[in-house]
Amino acid sequence: MTTPATGETTAVTVGVLALQGDVREHRAALEAAGATVREVRRPQELAEVDGLVIPGGESTTIHKLAVAFDLLEPLRERVRAGMPAYGSCAGMIMLADKILDPRSGQETIGGIDMIVRRNAFGRQNESFEAPVEIAGVEGGPVEGVFIRAPWVESTGADVEVLAVHDGHPVAVRQGRLLATAFHPELTGDHRVHRLFAAMVRAAAG
Repeated sequence: MTTPATGETTAVTVGVLALQGDVREHRAALEAAGATVREVRRPQELAEVDGLVIPGGESTTIHKLAVAFDLLEPLRERVRAGMPAYGSCAGMIMLADKILDPRSGQETIGGIDMIVRRNAFGRQNESFEAPVEIAGVEGGPVEGVFIRAPWVESTGADVEVLAVHDGHPVAVRQGRLLATAFHPELTGDHRVHRLFAAMVRAAAG
């Protein structure tokens, strides 16, 4: 498989965690970025993908369903073993090592050495769009769709801040893990997904 955007020829399968959230939109964006996509709800499905997208939605619900589907520990194990993962909005929260204001009993997958604040930019009726310059994404700013979005309170030394909005980090990368506070899958601009697909291909060799 050769993708026009990158010229890469490594065929990869990218999973979308399909427990809750905007699964269909991520799937369409990944397919536009040249990846084969599989929805992941079970540990055996997780074992068959080269990378994983954790979509926006409700982080507490994603956590509860991951536990119910016996996925939380397999997700942690795959991330620790080096599987590339990308989280948008609630997915960013799930990839954080720590939540500043977790709901009672809420846990994360972890992997990115950061502390995030849930709903930091406001509630649903305070959602907004704003241009965001992302390091490593060419072609000018992407349109950031912020819906009950988190922001990053602090990061460890190994975390690269890729984008900032209103003084707060809203896109970060640590090794093979990528996270954004906003929803690029809702805009029709697939550059962030192309970046992640390239990360998955690089990890696959």
